[in-house]
Amino acid sequence: MEMEKAAKPTIYFIGVTTNKSSIMDIFPEWAKALGLKDAVIKGIDIAIHDKPKVYRETVQFIKEDPIAMGALVTTHKIDLYSAASDMFEYLDPYAKAFGELSSISKLDGELRGHAKDPISSGLAMEAFIPENHWKETGADVFIMGAGGSAIAMGAYLMQEKFKGNYPGKIVITNRSQPRLTEIETIFRKLDPGGIEFEYYLTPEAFQNDAVLKSIKPGSLIVNATGLGKDRPGSPLTDDCKFPKNSYAWEINYRGDLKFMHQALDQQQEKKLTVEDGWIYFVYGWTQVISEVFHIDITGKLFDKCERIASEFRANK
Repeated sequence: MEMEKAAKPTIYFIGVTTNKSSIMDIFPEWAKALGLKDAVIKGIDIAIHDKPKVYRETVQFIKEDPIAMGALVTTHKIDLYSAASDMFEYLDPYAKAFGELSSISKLDGELRGHAKDPISSGLAMEAFIPENHWKETGADVFIMGAGGSAIAMGAYLMQEKFKGNYPGKIVITNRSQPRLTEIETIFRKLDPGGIEFEYYLTPEAFQNDAVLKSIKPGSLIVNATGLGKDRPGSPLTDDCKFPKNSYAWEINYRGDLKFMHQALDQQQEKKLTVEDGWIYFVYGWTQVISEVFHIDITGKLFDKCERIASEFRANK
């Protein structure tokens, strides 16, 4: 890979189709609001499940350039960790536990890796799932996809502070067995007791439909597969049946978002709450920007960033 040395303090976005992301337009406005002066953002597009060499070259490029401030990693969180974790002087506990990283930063001469998704996914969930929902309903969580986002959501839901308010069951499906086995191993270590777990290999969408039929009313159903964003489609077929009063969460905010539209088609009949990935996007980026530029984006400053992002979206 050939990457051009930064001319200004730069945060990189390591993804698949980075030029299509709203962050490319939002970041310059955030930079002004956050007092980051000349800071810019650049995308690095890497093919899904690319060769380890590509991930190592990308990390080496950021590590060696003094004004490459760091990066947000999406899609490649697990692959990049697997290929290049030895290149970091510091890895946070979540990164080590889950074998993934979503944030690359620098501090006191160290290259640092963090897995921020357990924090950002939790904040996003809290924005639309009622407090004490699991305690009051005994509902399930059904996550399609076994990558970094699924791991993060499970980790958030299984925290000790939620004891007495755990989902009745966490169900994970995935198209390939290795990731399914990996997430089962991780969740077994995190298991606080009191939660039932189920794992299903579902290479075909109709198999996810079958699992969906077993999910209780009021449950959270998540598309964490990447389908509908970088690749078109949905993990469900158009014949799927959502349980009543459930929460359908499409964690993407761009792409064809077919899963979200499938839920919207049933929203009135099934009394569904349908969410896209916009607030997850905002929390995800502000968490990483905080780490990369060593600033605290909470309270009024977060509200300012959220308002800038929402205004951009409304005017797009």
